[in-house]
Amino acid sequence: MKIHLKATLILFLFMINIPVFGQDKIFPDFKVKEFTFKGHEAKIVFPKEKNKEGLWIWRARFWGHEPQVDQALLEQGFHVVYVDVADMFGNQEAVELWNEFYKFCVKKYKLHNKVVLEGLSRGGLIVYNWAAENTEKVFCIYADAPVCDIKSWPGGLFKGEGNSQAWATCLKAYGLDEESVKDFRGIPIYTCEAVIEAGIPVLHVCGDADKVVPYTENSALIKAKFEKAGGSYQEIIKKGVGHHPHSLKNPQPIVDFILKSCEGGH
Repeated sequence: MKIHLKATLILFLFMINIPVFGQDKIFPDFKVKEFTFKGHEAKIVFPKEKNKEGLWIWRARFWGHEPQVDQALLEQGFHVVYVDVADMFGNQEAVELWNEFYKFCVKKYKLHNKVVLEGLSRGGLIVYNWAAENTEKVFCIYADAPVCDIKSWPGGLFKGEGNSQAWATCLKAYGLDEESVKDFRGIPIYTCEAVIEAGIPVLHVCGDADKVVPYTENSALIKAKFEKAGGSYQEIIKKGVGHHPHSLKNPQPIVDFILKSCEGGH
């Protein structure tokens, strides 16, 4: 009976948009706030002791999947935040929602005016598109097997597997069709140009056997633009690895990149 009453209370709090604090199975040693933000699922994980700069990492997709980077940064006093924009595929509506969530996080929790962006898979779309319009608010981008061209995934117009259902949703999200998408430039392989110009450091972690989000159709195109323009690009290539697993068993190289990018807190 007590368990049933507790579950009913939590459901009621979600319905009236009151945040629920508790322990998360992914981060059992930290306090987690779960709530809805403008109709979208949102989460914030609080470090045991906030670092003096108020540093934070913003995960764009797949909450709790291969969380070792997030866990390591929590130990460094980072907050970890998330708001779900999965079916928007990084479109302008998603960027505008992120603009509002950014303002909320900075004001409500006194976080740094710059953030670390973490984009796994399709999360690559929103981290690049948001960063391109908010360059002054970004310390760095950590992108893991990121989608950089929607024609590759979910489109499957080249050698990648694609996903027909997601492709239909993606085209609708952008207001595109099979023809207009060919000339569309609101995706990371183009929006990365603003990131390069702003001098934002970027790290991509990719498997060279990825058939879902092929390296040559995505990260390789970003790398080429960074190298041509003299941007700050690093990558870690996992030999013989496909789209999964993301991250690294030992996330230290990723964590080191992030901490170095945040040095000085400016």
